[in-house]
Amino acid sequence: MEVHEEERLCGKWRVACGLYNYNLRDVFTWRLLKTILMGQVLSLLICGTAVSCQYLADAGVQTPMLQSFLNYVLLLLVYTTILCTRKGERNILQVLKTKWWKYLLMGLADVEANYTVVKAYQYTTLTSIQLLDCFVVPVLMVLSWFFLKTRYRLVHFVSVMVCLLGVGAMVGADIMAGRDQGSTTDVILGDGLVLLSAMLYAVSNVCQEHTVKNRSRIEFLGMMGLFGTLISGIQLAALETYAVAAITWDVKISLLFAGYALCMYALYSFMPVVVKMTSATAVNLSLLTADLFSLFCGLFLFHYKFSTLYIISFVVITVGFVMFNAVPTYLALPEASEEGDQAEEGEAFTDRRTEHTTDPLLATDTQRTDTSIAVAAL
Repeated sequence: MEVHEEERLCGKWRVACGLYNYNLRDVFTWRLLKTILMGQVLSLLICGTAVSCQYLADAGVQTPMLQSFLNYVLLLLVYTTILCTRKGERNILQVLKTKWWKYLLMGLADVEANYTVVKAYQYTTLTSIQLLDCFVVPVLMVLSWFFLKTRYRLVHFVSVMVCLLGVGAMVGADIMAGRDQGSTTDVILGDGLVLLSAMLYAVSNVCQEHTVKNRSRIEFLGMMGLFGTLISGIQLAALETYAVAAITWDVKISLLFAGYALCMYALYSFMPVVVKMTSATAVNLSLLTADLFSLFCGLFLFHYKFSTLYIISFVVITVGFVMFNAVPTYLALPEASEEGDQAEEGEAFTDRRTEHTTDPLLATDTQRTDTSIAVAAL
């Protein structure tokens, strides 16, 4: 009798954690490997933007809004143009008639998130920015819980903690190496700007996940290009007119601006693909390694001091990311999806619940759910 009771309690615990009926062969699949690789591609693109920004800063160029403006212009020229050529309800005019204010708010959140995090470097240190920028992950989880109806299991919260421990190891390596860049003129203001940026990024990413899973990637990027160009253009004219005029243009500066814009354009174009496969939360966990790639580049380009903690940090963050993606999330209230990019590609638009899961055994998901309900009812 006692043995039966222990088995029943163990079964309940495994169901709550999301570990019921799993083995290593189910976890380490090609889908998970592809998710990890795609996430690291995003991190490498962010590394490219960081390196180009460092070189521009060394050249005395401080124009973050101009750099963002170039990215939004590229999105406008490509994806907004595609929206203009569409017919019917997917045409840009029809989208603007019904959802213009939603995309305006989304564009505003994205533009200001990019601006405030760069502005924070003028007031606080790199260490503070690396630590506080991780605030985007818990905010994303809260927003996804309430607005996307995403439900997490215990293993997801544990995996997030593991990733944050990896970030802590990275920051510790920075402190030991004396790499405390940035400023300390007004640390409270700078830290507040980082937290504000994290919240704005979370809002933008939740909106992105909802849009690409219910509408289409092209619509999201087209609207982001349109409103991002408009908002960043106004802000550029208001804040950086003199800074842009003071730039001494040459081949090196031009190539650095082009490199930054192309990396950002590729990041914005590719990120919705990964978000659609996983979730905004999973993508942001994978982006925690971006600082590490920047550090590895800095070892050769800017002569940073190497620390074994960097390798440990990378491994710990990767382990946390694998843990998060190995167990599927689920929706409290499944929603019907509208036809998006898959109609153009000849693919059926998958069920919204399937989009939220990274579980490779989709065919047996219903069986696991029924079993979980039975165990929980015992």
